[in-house]
Amino acid sequence: MGDSRIAPTGPSNNDALKVVILAGPAKRQKKVLLITPPYHCGVLESAGVWLPLPFVYLAGALRWAGYGPVIYDAMSRFDDYEAIGRRIEEEKPDVVCSTAYTATVTDAIEVLRLAKKINPEVVTVLGGIHPTFCWEEILTEDADAVGFVVRGEGEVTLPELLDAAFGGGDLSKVKGIAYLEGGRPVVTAQRPFIGNLDSLGLAWDLVDWPLYTFRTKDNSVLAVTQSSRGCTQGCTFCSQQLFWERTWRARSPENFIEELEFLRDRFGVDVAMITDEVPTLDRERWERILDLMIERKVGVELLMETRVDDILRDEAIMEKYRRAGVVHIYVGVESASQETLDRWGKNIEVEESRRAIELINGADIISETSFVLGMPEETPESIARAVELAKHYNPDMAFFLAIAPWPYSEIYPEVKEHVATLDYRKYNLVEPVIKPVAMRVEELSDALLRCFRDFYIGKFARLDDLSPFKREYMLKVAKLLAEHSYLKEQMKGMGEMPAEVKALLEKVDSRQ
Repeated sequence: MGDSRIAPTGPSNNDALKVVILAGPAKRQKKVLLITPPYHCGVLESAGVWLPLPFVYLAGALRWAGYGPVIYDAMSRFDDYEAIGRRIEEEKPDVVCSTAYTATVTDAIEVLRLAKKINPEVVTVLGGIHPTFCWEEILTEDADAVGFVVRGEGEVTLPELLDAAFGGGDLSKVKGIAYLEGGRPVVTAQRPFIGNLDSLGLAWDLVDWPLYTFRTKDNSVLAVTQSSRGCTQGCTFCSQQLFWERTWRARSPENFIEELEFLRDRFGVDVAMITDEVPTLDRERWERILDLMIERKVGVELLMETRVDDILRDEAIMEKYRRAGVVHIYVGVESASQETLDRWGKNIEVEESRRAIELINGADIISETSFVLGMPEETPESIARAVELAKHYNPDMAFFLAIAPWPYSEIYPEVKEHVATLDYRKYNLVEPVIKPVAMRVEELSDALLRCFRDFYIGKFARLDDLSPFKREYMLKVAKLLAEHSYLKEQMKGMGEMPAEVKALLEKVDSRQ
């Protein structure tokens, strides 16, 4: 298996951070090339360059099992298929894995198809949210590319699958996979969720750190981290509560903080995005994390998402959020209509969202929210109401997104007859997928872009009302929207803006 070891950092106890390090194999290992799909829609890349955290977890598990993982983030590198092909030829992997949500699944499959073209004997594996639910469709339509699908969490499943594949084991005994047998897709028993998240090791040394930065912080090194897994909510349009079966598990506060300290000291990380759906679900645990951030002077800025009701619950400790290093919080408002919120199972009141954003703003933390638009009953008037509500809520940042009805979501049967395209690449929350009864798809797309225009004209006109921290932050946001996002052309045509913002955008334009 080679000389692998678990190296704890920080205090030596059961909660110590575990980092999997390979000291050198005794014999040639099977090489596993983990490749992100080369997909771009102008959303994720607007604020920063984000490392593929699932691969860091998978690489740690593969190392511990005796395999030789390589992380290749083709997405962040903006590599095309020609470059990806060259990398596959150079690495000569025994296994190629990719991961996908709905918008990226087409490109992830193409990556595996390319690997098979280069080496027909290579083992190909696809995981992620979309394959977890749509494994039968994938194996039926793309069996030439996808050898196996990993369903659910992969840290235990993937090594077991490869052990069976290379060792002649019984694949039917490997829980959590799907594959072809006799030309027909078959699925094995579901694998239980991993109980102790602190036990998982991460191969952080395989990350190409110079790639990853948060663009609103100059010369930053950005990590993507996870303090918990799961979602207990019931939002009918969301994939997360389905993937996690409305369960939630968490790492210990000590384990999570030690990871941040390790990333800071070893790789110079100064900003970390917490990817959890609800990191604050357990109030006692979350406050312990904040206290440790303050007491140990971790000094890593935190970007996070949480729920409106958790912010309302934490009103008395919002100043502690800020002292702990939380600088940016996203909460999902989703709709200006209480009826729609109830229909989507959001379990919040419209005015509660306004109060949550007010609390975030009061703590001098950047507030961000989103409105999901484009249901069959959408009209220009209902979209206009969403913009006015966004202005009333007064978040620092607002995004107006086109609902993407995942084919496995609870809401899909309700909207199926209104779905305008089956091209999964468009299921990215930017391009409309549903055609409203009273609007053409092109009209909806134009209306969504106007929402951004109307909201940010007002926001940038009031920069002087913001704190110095927020004012500087929002000036950088203007630059990012103009330079890196799918809103680039809209930002250029925003009409009358404050002279300082206009000068900033003109400076951006001059470098293009």
